[in-house]
Amino acid sequence: MEKQYKILDKQIVYDGFFQMEKYRLQHTLFNGGWSQPISRELFERGHAVAVLLYDPHEDAVVMVEQFRIGALQHADHPWFIEIVAGMVEEGESEKEVALRESVEEAGCEVKRMEFIARYWVSPGGTSETMALYCGEVDATRAGGVHGLEHEDEDILVHVVAYEQLLEMWQQGQLNSATPLLAVQWLMMNRSRLREEWSRPL
Repeated sequence: MEKQYKILDKQIVYDGFFQMEKYRLQHTLFNGGWSQPISRELFERGHAVAVLLYDPHEDAVVMVEQFRIGALQHADHPWFIEIVAGMVEEGESEKEVALRESVEEAGCEVKRMEFIARYWVSPGGTSETMALYCGEVDATRAGGVHGLEHEDEDILVHVVAYEQLLEMWQQGQLNSATPLLAVQWLMMNRSRLREEWSRPL
């Protein structure tokens, strides 16, 4: 049977910094027929882009550390070491977001960039997708505190050697999905990147 769904009702139940929508819907069942009407809330956050900033000459990545409200119940603290990321604003392409956020959050100019993957962040409750890239940077010029004051950003930049990055990954110091995916991709593609990105532009 062809997979189908039908929306019976939709309401906006919260409209603030983000938006929450409530749906009544039905969908087809694997064994045939239609489900009973079900009610689901959908967190409408928008769509995001993240960039793993990698220096093939230094064999190091540029990471960022910042406070995360979603991790208030973290056993240690809600400051996460992550990769550069930001929301797609109206009229922007994914690559434009990647370049903008790399400067805003890490003070890095991206030279070359490679697409990694696009995925739904948590499709059980939000429509947000993440487009993941790897960007070539000069890590010797990275450091300091960055972020936009009017967005209340306070972002500390870390330059992490590849071997140290692997230790952080193995010790559970990277504990959000996007940097974990990015580091695993780098593990599989590092040799190729170091060869390809060693050639002049």
